[in-house]
Amino acid sequence: MVITEVRIFPKNEEKLKAYAAVTFDNVFVVHNLRIVKGEKGLMVCMPSRKKNDGTFKDIAHPITNEFRGELEKIVLAAYDKKLAEEPPKI
Repeated sequence: MVITEVRIFPKNEEKLKAYAAVTFDNVFVVHNLRIVKGEKGLMVCMPSRKKNDGTFKDIAHPITNEFRGELEKIVLAAYDKKLAEEPPKI
């Protein structure tokens, strides 16, 4: 499976920095990945929904840590590129 496109939608919020949509093999897209600022820097959060008990559950996520790391690296690189093209509005 190859990541063929990453689209970044910047947000200017304290923790939420952007949304991302990732396309795989030019045939399948996952929307609403979030790029958030955490204690250790930026991280990519998978799309999730709120359960009745108030907790959140991922609705799409990588199965292996290896692919999660690869996906995060590619999404954050696309985010950096997008910021270089159009700095966030203050």
